[in-house]
Amino acid sequence: MKPQLEAIPFSENSNILAYKYVDSHFDAPWHVHPQCELTYIEKSKGTKFIGDYVSGYEPGELVLLNSNLPHCWKNESSADAKSVSIVIQWNKEIFTSISELDALHHMMQQASRGILFNEVATASILSNLKSLPNLKSAEQYLVLLSILLDLSKADFTTLSNAKFTKELPWAHNNRMAIIHDFVSANYHTAITLQQVAAMVNLSQQAFSRFFKKMMGRSFFVYLNEYRINLAAKMLIDTDMTVADIAYKCGFETLPFFFKKFKLQYNITPNLYRKQHATENK
Repeated sequence: MKPQLEAIPFSENSNILAYKYVDSHFDAPWHVHPQCELTYIEKSKGTKFIGDYVSGYEPGELVLLNSNLPHCWKNESSADAKSVSIVIQWNKEIFTSISELDALHHMMQQASRGILFNEVATASILSNLKSLPNLKSAEQYLVLLSILLDLSKADFTTLSNAKFTKELPWAHNNRMAIIHDFVSANYHTAITLQQVAAMVNLSQQAFSRFFKKMMGRSFFVYLNEYRINLAAKMLIDTDMTVADIAYKCGFETLPFFFKKFKLQYNITPNLYRKQHATENK
């Protein structure tokens, strides 16, 4: 597997890259880059990984990342629709340290954990954000600065418990990319610690220590969170029975599924489905 340090292809004499991504799926593995990034999900559903944070994502999400924060978006395997996002990446040095930009720099410090903005904040900058891929030079710079200043005044939620302010070794990122890809493809099967440790050439004990250090929790806690996130989406998006969803997501018994679901969402699967059915009417 190639090293998961992404090189951002800036054009000559440019410190900003803005583009619209359209494809059948998001193909970037778990990776890092020294640039900051603002990503708007226009179409697609799945699971996002931001540092040690794992959760579902929906169309309309806007996420801000500081430099060297590992991340990726993984589509639902059953999703047939195109994946569309608007991505803005820039060198972190382009905004000088002046008092007028204190709020912006404070926000970027928080973005070392990843930031998720609410719908109100996203709506306020969406028109400017969508214009960025079509702008050049100073105009692009000024619009990006305006967007970030507006967002610095908005409410937001930080995601990762741990800050990732230094570049991680390539070997760590390669291992995490392998783990994320494996779980994405095999979450519905019985996965053993021995199996996944062998995939990244570690003993079970060494793997457990490595994963806990990287993600802040054990592998099986992470695996159950991943499965529960998928189950929650299926409760909203399908008419499958709760039992069928539980088994399809890799849970071997219903009591265990109900226990983990309530632990994560503080509500039973049936009430979760009813609640979202009411909201979507």
